Amino acid sequence: MVDVFEEVEEQLRSDRYKALALKALPWVGAVLAAALVVALAIWGYETYQTKTTSKASEQYSQALDAFNAGRADEADRLWTEVAKSGSKAYKSLALQHQGGVKLAAGKTADAVKYFDQAAEVSPNDIIGDAARLKSAFALLDTAPYKDLEARLTPMLKEGRPYRTEAREALAFAKIMAGDLAGARGDFVVISLLADASEGARNRAKAAMDLIDSGSAKSVAAAARAAAALPPQSLLQPGAAGPSAPTQQPTPDAQ
Repeated sequence: MVDVFEEVEEQLRSDRYKALALKALPWVGAVLAAALVVALAIWGYETYQTKTTSKASEQYSQALDAFNAGRADEADRLWTEVAKSGSKAYKSLALQHQGGVKLAAGKTADAVKYFDQAAEVSPNDIIGDAARLKSAFALLDTAPYKDLEARLTPMLKEGRPYRTEAREALAFAKIMAGDLAGARGDFVVISLLADASEGARNRAKAAMDLIDSGSAKSVAAAARAAAALPPQSLLQPGAAGPSAPTQQPTPDAQ
């Protein structure tokens, strides 16, 4: 008799478990469906980003080839298309190239607009600060010192990729503003920085010698010449970020 009661009790428990499971089934199904939707959305986004980056990379490379071959109009058209893409890295790079073309043509205001836009859309400081630095160099000969200081000072913070270049640009800006003592102080710092390139240290020492000899005008002329050149070639978007960047991007950055 005891066995019969136990069997009945077990059957009742089993029925309750089944009823509970049936009640929970819709909720479990909803959770699984939601998880599937999220997974598909992530996969779709990653696929889209991969295709977008691949297309932008190809167009960017074609633009470089066209520009180097003297087909400036074709290069500008391709860079304009890249600048409308969803790849932030290549978008920023394309805008910087367009800014460089404007700067070479003597259209400083237009160049600065491109550089500032490139900095705004960049995915990281490695690419963004390169654009900000180019913008500051473009304005070196015309903008008030306060404007240049506002642009360059944030790039002097620890961890920013172009601290030495930004300090060098700020020193040139001080020379242009007549602050030779302040400029010399910056050049002293650059000459002592362990992570500064040999070229930067040599330029700093040469600038100090010119300031000490009273040839500040020569340093100002050097600053104007520097304003017409890229501050450094740009680092690959997919790279980790050393002190000296390179020009060609890789397609693994978004």
